[in-house]
Amino acid sequence: VFELMEKDGTPMKKNVGNVDRIIRILVGVILIAYAIPVGFPDTGWNWIGWIGIIPLATALLGICPAYSLLGLTTCKKNG
Repeated sequence: VFELMEKDGTPMKKNVGNVDRIIRILVGVILIAYAIPVGFPDTGWNWIGWIGIIPLATALLGICPAYSLLGLTTCKKNG
């Protein structure tokens, strides 16, 4: 199993909640579809759609490094 680790060797805590994950997946898929292009005209700027890999990856892993740096989380608190 692939896990991102902190500098001290402990696993990173998930900080991307369910609603955030759904939005990231939708945005990622739309951007990648623009890159391919599926249903979008070829503009010469379609390569920018490959940026969609980032929100898709963070959604699938449940960890956003930018959120970690800023101390943010969209996960529900337990208890």
